[in-house]
Amino acid sequence: MLLATEIRKGMVIRVEGELFTVLETQHITPGNWRGMVKAKMRNLKSGSSKEVRFNPSDKFEQAMLEQKEVQFTYKNADHFVFMDLANYEEIHLDRELIGDAAGYLLENSEILVNYCDNAVTGVQLPTTVDLKVTDTEPGLKSATVTNVYKPATLETGMVIQVPPFVNPGEKIRVDTRTGEYVERVK
Repeated sequence: MLLATEIRKGMVIRVEGELFTVLETQHITPGNWRGMVKAKMRNLKSGSSKEVRFNPSDKFEQAMLEQKEVQFTYKNADHFVFMDLANYEEIHLDRELIGDAAGYLLENSEILVNYCDNAVTGVQLPTTVDLKVTDTEPGLKSATVTNVYKPATLETGMVIQVPPFVNPGEKIRVDTRTGEYVERVK
């Protein structure tokens, strides 16, 4: 059993007999009042999202997840298509279910798909991915690491902030948890 204060983004918990994926959590301690945990969750059956508040002492059952290793093959207008590496079957996932992970997916990249009670609950990316910068302002030769950043468009279409010495055509490593630049890759 998990306390409400132990709930984290990406977990699947059982609330009132139904399974929910935790999308966001925030621990709130407002002055003289009692603390609370505010969570945004999506119901796995209906797909509807809701925001709820819990007492820190509320307890929940964490659902057991099964993971399958899959390879991203292509995307069309509505779906992302993956190939199960165990049996080579195609798995079609909605754009909404993929969410922000879409910005890190390249063809032939391998990720994990989470299942709970034979329903897909989400995807799990590697901690970092290497992506090519397709568009940014030209770098400065004298630029060193500073706290000044510029926008850069990556090959997946995602835009992140990078240091001024990064040029178009270079590969960079991006942290998938935060969406931040980590380092240049050769």
